[in-house]
Order: sequence, then C-alpha cells, then structure tokens
Amino acid sequence: MKLNKERVNSFFRKIPTHFVLVFLILIWLIPTFGLFVTSLRPFQEVNKSGWWTALSPPRGSQEFSQSCASCHGKDGQALPEVDLTNPDLIGEYPRSLQLLAMLRREVDGQPHMGDVALPEPQAAADIAVHLKRLSGIQAPPRFTANNYIDALMGYRGTGTYVEACASGEQALDLNCNLSDLLNPRGMGRALLNTLIVTIPATILPLLFAAFAGYAFSWLDFPGRLWLFALLVGLQIVPLQMTLVPISRFYAQLGLNGTFLGVWLFHTGFGMPYAIYLMRNFLGALPRDLFESVYLDGASHWTAFTRLALPLAAPALASLGIFQFLWVWNDLLVSLVFLGGTTPVLTYQISNMVTSLGAGWHLLTAAAFISFLLPMLVFFGLQRYFVRGLLAGSVKG
Repeated sequence: MKLNKERVNSFFRKIPTHFVLVFLILIWLIPTFGLFVTSLRPFQEVNKSGWWTALSPPRGSQEFSQSCASCHGKDGQALPEVDLTNPDLIGEYPRSLQLLAMLRREVDGQPHMGDVALPEPQAAADIAVHLKRLSGIQAPPRFTANNYIDALMGYRGTGTYVEACASGEQALDLNCNLSDLLNPRGMGRALLNTLIVTIPATILPLLFAAFAGYAFSWLDFPGRLWLFALLVGLQIVPLQMTLVPISRFYAQLGLNGTFLGVWLFHTGFGMPYAIYLMRNFLGALPRDLFESVYLDGASHWTAFTRLALPLAAPALASLGIFQFLWVWNDLLVSLVFLGGTTPVLTYQISNMVTSLGAGWHLLTAAAFISFLLPMLVFFGLQRYFVRGLLAGSVKG
C-alpha cells in the first residue's frame, strides 16, 4: 500500500514538469509545422487563408452545397443539359456579377433557384470559384512543391516557374533549365554561397581550437595561464564594434567582398569560445593517459592525433554545432563584407517579400530551406551535444 502511494505521489509530482516540457515543445513545433504547411500550399490559397485551413473543404464548396447541390448534385453533373463540369459553360460566368444575373433569370416561368434564397455577393463569388474548380478552369492543387521551385529559381512572375516554362514564357531572363538554379535572385545561388561561407568558417575554428586546447592543457610554456585568461576575456568583445576597423583594414588588403575575408572574421571571433571549450575538455582528461603515452615514446603530435582528438569528439561536435549555426544564421557579417552582390540565405530571404507585401508563399519556402540543413546537422550530431556542453564541468 505504501509503495503504491509513493508511486502515485511520484506521478503527480512529475505532472508540472511534463506539462512544461509539452508546452515548450508545442511552442516550437506548432510554428514550424505551420511554416511547413504554408510552404506547400498554392500561392492563391496562402494569400486568402491561414495554414490551419489547409485540410478544410475548398472555398465555395459549402455555399455550393447550400444553394446549388439540391438540383445539380454535389458533383455538378445531375442535370446533363446543364453540366457544371463543362468548362465552356462555366466560362460564361467568370465572376459573381454574371453568376447572380443568371440566377435571377426565370426558368420555364419559375425562379431559377425556386424557394432557395439567392446567395449574397460574397457567397456568389465563392460559388464561382468552386464552379471553376469543378470544371477544371482553375483547379489549384491542395498542396504543391512549386513554392520551393520558385524560391530556388528566383521566379517572381505571374503564376509559377513551372507554368511559365510550360507556356513558353521566359520572363526575368530565365532559361527554364538547371542553370536557373544559379540565378542571382534565387535561393539556389544563396544556398551555394552560404555553404561556401559556412563550411570553412566552421572547420577552421575547430582545427585551431583543437591545437590550442591541447597546447593550453598539456604543454608547458611561459605565460600560458595569462594568455588563456586573455582569450577567455575576448569573449565579451562585441563583434559589432570591430566591423568598421576590420572593414577598413580589409579594404587596404583587398579582402572586402571576398569569401576569405568572411572566413577570417568568423574564425577570429569563434576562436575564444572554441579554445575555452576545448581546453576545458582536454584538460579534464586523465593525466595518466598522456603520461603513459609519453613514457612509450610518443611525441606530442602522436598524442594529439591518436589520443586527444578521438577523445575530444563530443566537444568538437558540440562546438561544430554552435559554430555552424552561428555562421549559417549570420546576416550582419556577410552583409558588411560580401554585400548584396554575393547574397547568402539570410540576405536573400529578406528579398522574397516585396515592398507591397506579396510573396509570402516564397518566404515560407525559403525559410524552410534555410533551416533544413541546420536541423539535419543538429540531429546528426545530437548524441555528442550534451556531452560536449558538459565539457570540463565535472572532474574525476
């Protein structure tokens, strides 16, 4: 009895914790799911309704059922002489005005709709949309990948990139082939530029920090502690205050507008925290391991490559996640040193929506493209993440 009581008390004590965890998960998942659903909806629907209506009945179907389905049937084919799936027939009533005028006419001396009241103008407009869908004149799919194609290709014309190529239209200097992926207006070029910036700017700090972390942990040289303290203190220096002097220095060296300049900047500002993390992790490793290796005649290089690096995999993975996400999501540094001529994803996303607010369907697709790779990197290295975060926090 006492054991059951303890289990019940333990269960109820955990409810607040579980509730908070579920609440936090929902805060992150619901916007992400909404963004994903919106990115797959046709732009006509994105401009008219929210993502939560994606699985609701199509626009006008309810109004059609109330006003027309009793005679014409739900599929519009109940009256063969007035087949509502005939595009030639429906093409005569493209708007609510023409549709309402036709509904006011008498049929065989009787009101067209009998005892059913005429629909309101808005309801008539919705019915006209539904009739276009039934007849195939305008039948946008419920979900489509065209938003991603348009975002990657940088297409901002009427309709979609696929429709423009199918109709022979080659607007905005598009060639309707794979070369459009490198269009400077599209996310494809920006994705390539972001990869060129991010990969070296992640690998270089990892490489240098691993060397420096081993040196601060296992090499004796004058001023080691003071130099390490200086590096730790450099973490408080905001990068914004260095943009102007470094930009002027880059101008003298001809590095402005080059990937090398961005790599060096990200490497320099990523080094203090990276060295701090690697030094704490490597310094917490058992000293006996390294002493036994040195007694066997191994050099520092052998100890570093054969012993320190394999053991430091959790710290390197954790540091790689932080550095990758920081550089990938950076806008300021890339904008200052690369500008709009070599756009990265964060810069290109801001150009998806026009000054008049159009292009939200492209923005959602572009946003999902931008954080898809960081999600893959994080989940691929998550088993090392917590172990790397605790680097050097526990002794023994």
